[in-house]
Formats: sequence, C-alpha cells, structure tokens
Amino acid sequence: MMRDLQAEPEGWTTTADGRRIGGVVMEMRNITLRFGGVVAIKDISFDIREGEIRAIIGPNGAGKSSMLNIISGFYVPSEGQVLFRGETRAPMRPYQVAAQGIARTFQNIALFDGMSVLDNIMTGRLTHMKSGLFSQALWWGRAEAEEVANRAVVERIIDFLEIQNIRKTPVGRLPYGLKKRVELARALAAEPKILLLDEPMAGMNVEEKEDMCRFILDVNDEFGTTIALIEHDMGVVMDLSDRVVVMDYGRKIGDGTPDEVRANPEVIAAYLGTSHG
Repeated sequence: MMRDLQAEPEGWTTTADGRRIGGVVMEMRNITLRFGGVVAIKDISFDIREGEIRAIIGPNGAGKSSMLNIISGFYVPSEGQVLFRGETRAPMRPYQVAAQGIARTFQNIALFDGMSVLDNIMTGRLTHMKSGLFSQALWWGRAEAEEVANRAVVERIIDFLEIQNIRKTPVGRLPYGLKKRVELARALAAEPKILLLDEPMAGMNVEEKEDMCRFILDVNDEFGTTIALIEHDMGVVMDLSDRVVVMDYGRKIGDGTPDEVRANPEVIAAYLGTSHG
C-alpha cells in the first residue's frame, strides 16, 4: 500500500527511506576550544536536526572527541555558543545535561565490571528516580513503585538489544563487543532525546559492527532518537548517516550529505594525507 502523501509540518522533511527529520535541535555556533596555548577546535559551526543521524568524522587528532565533549556539556567552549532548541546553553553540570535528555557512550568503555549487566543498565535510570534515600533503602511506597517502573523500562531495552541471556552476567566477564552493547543499553535507559556515540564500533569485528549498525538504526527509527556519532569506519558512516561534518586539525573542512562529503576535494585530500593546511 502506498503511503498517503501529506504536507510535512514546517521544518520537517521525509527521507527517501521514509524517516522523518525535523528542525534544528542543537547548534554549534563559531565554536573555538583552547587548552592553554593549544587550539583544539577553531571557529566551527554546524547543527544537529531532530531525528537525524549526524556523523562527526576526521583523522586522528582532528578534535572530534573534544567537539562531542562540548555537545555533551563536559567542555565549555573558549569562544562561540551552543544553542539547544534555539536558546544559548549556559555551562552545566552532568546531571543538568542528562535532565535535558542528552546521553552518551564513551570511546573507552565506562562500565562497572563487578556488577551484572542488569545492574549496569539500571544505573542509566538514576535521573528518573525521585524518591529519597531512606525510602529506597526500605524499598517502600514510592520507591518500590519507581523501582518496578524503572525495571520494566530496562527489561524492554534488554529485549530490544537482544542481551537477555547475559542479563545476570557480571560485565567483567563479557567480550568487548557485548560490553559495547551494554554501554549502549545503559545510555538508552536514560530515554535520551539526543544520543551521543563516541566510536561505537571501535575494536569490533565485522559481525559485531553489523549488529551495532542495526541497533543504531533501530534506535533512531523506533524511538525517534536524534543521534550524533564519531566513527572511523567510513563504510559505516556513509551507510548510517543523514549528514556528515568533517574535521581536520580542529577545522571544519566539509559538511553535507554522505555523497557531498565523499566528493569534497578537501575531505579527500585530508584522508589521503596529501593536505593538512
């Protein structure tokens, strides 16, 4: 059956594969970041649109992780502005970033090895727990109801990411690829509106990469989650992304659709190592 053609709401578009992308949800405006006398990022501007998969790529040392740290609120830019839903975002603490609906994974896995998969994922629900420490300790009243509700969310994520068989396994016993999936599960447990992924497929074999690609697409499609990711595998980036911003030595050298970026001479030169201006 053909989908009825309807006018899109203002600022929204539909991609060729039927996914809907909205207006700008976050904007980096003339961002510069310095560490002492070292300029890690120099006057970069780009935006992230609601519902899209936005990739940030570039050679090692390009400033990608620093940019992700600015988006997540961990770094405050030396110059420029971060706008969230049209308003300038002031410096924030991590819990305030989480309250805005932003969650992330890390390049180096940051899990609790001695805890089970289930308990690790439950830590992603902390921002949704409103009862006090005393009632939580007694597991009584509101705390009990919260625990049951949060556990239900986590169980759905476990099913979604197909990790039912390891739910009670200590994370320290898991192979690398499954640890990366558990870290994704913990980020999803926060029910983020924007999900930041720092090299989600680094160190994975081909089969593990295929699984992670599928899960990222499913998260974007089924939950409508906006995703910004850093990834070195160009095949993955070009297959997953709606738009790509390319960095090289702290500068932006390309920004557009995968096809536009793939054909950009400056991007080609940077990746071939023939130009580092």
